[in-house]
Amino acid sequence: MRRSLTTLSAMLIALTTLYVPASTTHAAVPTQQPPVEIRDFAVAEPTGGSNAPGYRKRDEVPAKYKWNLQSIYPSQSAWEQDCKKVEALLRDFGRYRGHLKNPAQVKAMLDNYAVLSRVFDKVHVYAKLSFDTNTGDSKLQALNERAEKLATLVGEKTSWVMPELCAISEGEVKTIFADPKLAAYKPFLEDALKTKPHTLSQEMESVLAQTHPLAKAPEKIYTMLQKDILFPTLRTKDGHDIHLTPGNYSAIMQQDDRELRKNAYELYNRVIEHYQDTYSSTFSAEVQANNFAARVHKYDSALEASLIPNGIPTDVYDQLLNTVHKNLPLLQRYMDLKRQLLGLDQLHVYDLYLPISSHDQRYIPFEEAKGMVLEGLKPLGDDYVDVLKKAFDSNWIDVYSTEDKRGGGYQWGCYDTHPFVLLNYQGHYDDVSTVAHELGHAMQSYYTQQKQPYLYSGYPIFTAEVASTMNETLMFKSLYKHATTRDDKLYLLHQYLETFVGTLFRQAQFAEFEKIAHEKEQKGEALTAETLKALYLDIHKKYFGNTLVADPEVGMQWSRVPHFYYGFYVYQYATSFAASTALAKQVLEEGQPAVARIRENFLAAGSSKPPLQILKDAGVDMSTPKPIEQAMKVFEEQLNEMEKLIKEKKK
Repeated sequence: MRRSLTTLSAMLIALTTLYVPASTTHAAVPTQQPPVEIRDFAVAEPTGGSNAPGYRKRDEVPAKYKWNLQSIYPSQSAWEQDCKKVEALLRDFGRYRGHLKNPAQVKAMLDNYAVLSRVFDKVHVYAKLSFDTNTGDSKLQALNERAEKLATLVGEKTSWVMPELCAISEGEVKTIFADPKLAAYKPFLEDALKTKPHTLSQEMESVLAQTHPLAKAPEKIYTMLQKDILFPTLRTKDGHDIHLTPGNYSAIMQQDDRELRKNAYELYNRVIEHYQDTYSSTFSAEVQANNFAARVHKYDSALEASLIPNGIPTDVYDQLLNTVHKNLPLLQRYMDLKRQLLGLDQLHVYDLYLPISSHDQRYIPFEEAKGMVLEGLKPLGDDYVDVLKKAFDSNWIDVYSTEDKRGGGYQWGCYDTHPFVLLNYQGHYDDVSTVAHELGHAMQSYYTQQKQPYLYSGYPIFTAEVASTMNETLMFKSLYKHATTRDDKLYLLHQYLETFVGTLFRQAQFAEFEKIAHEKEQKGEALTAETLKALYLDIHKKYFGNTLVADPEVGMQWSRVPHFYYGFYVYQYATSFAASTALAKQVLEEGQPAVARIRENFLAAGSSKPPLQILKDAGVDMSTPKPIEQAMKVFEEQLNEMEKLIKEKKK
């Protein structure tokens, strides 16, 4: 993640909807598990290179490569004490209900809400991080379940706050807000009260808060389905049997044997398609829940209900899709170039992960990856690099994959902890890029918590992916600058363009699918397996034209995108990547002035201002399509460079 953060006002806003934005750093409301990073529709974990450590059990991993969660709580009994503290604070919190009549009462309620939220954050983070490193441990499962139930209880017992605040008359609001005692709370109170037209009665909001587990059910069912599906065995051309799993699927997709890749691809998707009605019913339930929440709270659409409370106009979403549509010829040009590089007559999905050079096969030890990241991020200043070194050397990062460890990568933490980064490092270039990416999240959290008080120590989802992808771009630029051979440059350009495709074009493709699916359900259309397959296939053809064959299996790819269960999350990968491309360019061209501006106005800004204003102050205006257009220009420039290198190589 890439883990999203929020503000106390956003917490209060979240209490007015069934849909809760993808998880928060501090929120006394039910939150979702940190989304695993995705760059494409393949969610399987890659297999490491030949020199990868290959740890199976967690106790085999050296301590320096694991989190030290005792920095949060020295023991589970200490954690349990804070759970009981949250429950006690909840019992006490009810005394403010019906008594928000003057500034002192409002301040007392918000002070106590912040204390409650802050303790709950720590409880929640400890439980999730513990569980994610060993999901098969029954004790940790129980720990996680305890935290989830506590989250639901917190949401239920605090659901009256927004309705009661919104019930205060306009005249009283002006008087209360003018009181100096509430000066620190004024910005987010004003922000929270913007949702007044969408806030229901206290009784209704209380009932809806209790239905939160039902709203989360589609995501849980999807997660369990992904875990429980079993795949058959493949036979290689030399007679060896390979048991197909989500864990080795990506590795098979990188094998030279095209027949093996084709067979694995078709078999994997045939198994998935066997469950198509379960997938479609689960996704349909997610869409229905989002549309229901929007309808009940008087939003025009689920998209509006997701964006408006976070201060993002729906125009931003539409501008992204429209600008990407205009630049689809660039995507298709790149895909055709890739086909030529691979020496294929036609490019199929099962060809997309085939390495274009021997560089792709090289194992990169984690210590080497560390050096690459530190060198690549030097333009952000000595202080930035010093904190990165601390992250590497002080157990902020859980590095290697083991049995029952959650896949993918994310960053999480809270105001009373340092950032924690989860990896499943396999030693490929993309893993190195992920290290830089997750540390971008960590650094944004670190600087925000250093500067902002608790109230503003979170940051909205819309800005959560900017710092991370800026890090990736800066690392690429550093590596490319120091590349000495044509093959090295070609390899790096391919990796960077792949990031563009996966983060900008493909996330826009997913965002378009998600938007249309919600619109169809809102109109009363059924989201059957056949409907969803046809929709996804149509969008696939729009984006790739004739450059990527639309095999029948493509239609089921929507079922392999877990982020569809985080409610309009994926578009932010694309908008953030565009913003970060612009900011990285400013860092490299302007130097220290840009670094200082970005550090102060963005990395350390938290939620002190609306997200669009924060980015504008940092140097990029996401209210216009210009940053998307500029990112497309960068993509075209790098594509031109790659084509030039290929021509030189042929001479």
